[in-house]
Amino acid sequence: MGRFTQLDGTCLCPHRHACPHLDGLPARLVLRRYQAAGGLEERYERQIQDLQEQRDQANRRIEELEQEVQQLQAQNQALHRRQFKGRAKPTAPDPAPSSAAGKKKRGAPVGHPPWQRPPPKLIDHLVTVPAPKICPHCQSTDLQPVKPLHKHVQEDIVLEPRTVATCFVHQQAHCPRCDRLVQQPGPGELPGCYIGPAAKATAIYLRYQLNVPTRKISRFFADFFGLNFVPASAYGFERQAARRGAPLYEDLRQKIQALSVAHADETGWRHDGQNYWMWFAGDGDLAFYLLDEHRSAEAAQRVLGSQFGGTIVADAFRSYKGVHPQDWQSCLAHIKTKAKALEQELALLKGRAADKAAGQFCQKIQGLVHDACQAHRHISQGPWRAKRAKKKERALRRRLRALCATPLRHPKAESFRERLLGPEQKHFFTCFRRPKVPPTNNQAERSLRPVVIMRKVIHGTRGPGGLENHSILRSLFETARRQGHQPRQFFLDLFTKDTAQAQAALYRKSPAGKVRTPMRC
Repeated sequence: MGRFTQLDGTCLCPHRHACPHLDGLPARLVLRRYQAAGGLEERYERQIQDLQEQRDQANRRIEELEQEVQQLQAQNQALHRRQFKGRAKPTAPDPAPSSAAGKKKRGAPVGHPPWQRPPPKLIDHLVTVPAPKICPHCQSTDLQPVKPLHKHVQEDIVLEPRTVATCFVHQQAHCPRCDRLVQQPGPGELPGCYIGPAAKATAIYLRYQLNVPTRKISRFFADFFGLNFVPASAYGFERQAARRGAPLYEDLRQKIQALSVAHADETGWRHDGQNYWMWFAGDGDLAFYLLDEHRSAEAAQRVLGSQFGGTIVADAFRSYKGVHPQDWQSCLAHIKTKAKALEQELALLKGRAADKAAGQFCQKIQGLVHDACQAHRHISQGPWRAKRAKKKERALRRRLRALCATPLRHPKAESFRERLLGPEQKHFFTCFRRPKVPPTNNQAERSLRPVVIMRKVIHGTRGPGGLENHSILRSLFETARRQGHQPRQFFLDLFTKDTAQAQAALYRKSPAGKVRTPMRC
């Protein structure tokens, strides 16, 4: 505008100071306002664009959070259903009479022979009961005896509990070398103990077989046998048995580490208010338990050794990699359980958060695991055929890769799909490469069930002695049971015999004189 300031008066507008077209405003003032407003408009437009972008980002974030909240609600609801699930409601009956008539009734088939308790082989007492003189139904006294006799066999127990006090009178001998009097224990005697081995073995049986707390053990002996001792004495029984069984426990550890197929698992335990872990390893004949503070590879090595030369059957927990097994069978039941839980969680999602493809993927994975277990069962029923098993393994691998070929939208389902395609996949079908290797870790799960029940009863341990007692006694108790022995009788032998005799009483004798450790599914 500066170049127009030098014009002469003839070119100047006479209305420049009060233009009628601008409502009497000066043209220069209006021009300055217009130029200033142009910059403000550009700035406001940029601000509006920024606000629109922020709004779009906020909307996208809100949608993501809504989907995440819905997923968390579904996950929480699915978890609540698993923890507090009730009995499945019966499905509505088919109203059609034709289909109902052809459906088999629950229970045994109609007309089957009666299922009765087998009669005892030996009758201890014979009691003759005379015929009644009054009818118990109509109170008639006109009764006539008949020839056939009715026999009724009844089994019962004879309770004659009593405490036997035995006084051992020892003949002593003098040892000239150490210049002291020596004596030997009598049959069934525990030197220095005021309670005998039968009571202690029974207390351990009540503790580890029936999961009875020590206070109730003390009450049981007082009520049934008149043998009074404080509950703390029951801990002393366990401590004494653990000291005697420690060499057998270490020998059992070596036998576990030499197995060709070992099932392994772990579960939580509470010790003095802290989280501990009960480790298990074993097979159909041996059972080894260890209470440890950690759930690391070092703890797994204390159970299975640093170089396990056999096949380990366990879940996908990475601590078992620290034992460096020769081969590994990853539990297929865990995969099926994971797929089922994820399917139930996906079924609770609605709207944009729902993923139908992920639900179908979980269903197909469950079907794959079921077919794999069925195929392994059929192959294991007869003589092992390696070619047939290898062919089935290749078919299952191709089927698994085909199921996992398409990515999924749901994050947890996608993570599960990537896991099935990861390095763990080579351990899914080891049972088809190695005979006597089951596809699931069911044996270890069942072996830890008594520990879980006891944990709910006693709520854990307090001192270091409790950790050692539960590790040693649980291992010896379960091993004796799997060897076909009565655990109570074994602990009676453990109290009254030396280490070699107790070890011989723990294991069954095979023709070769060694422990028989067959591997079964």
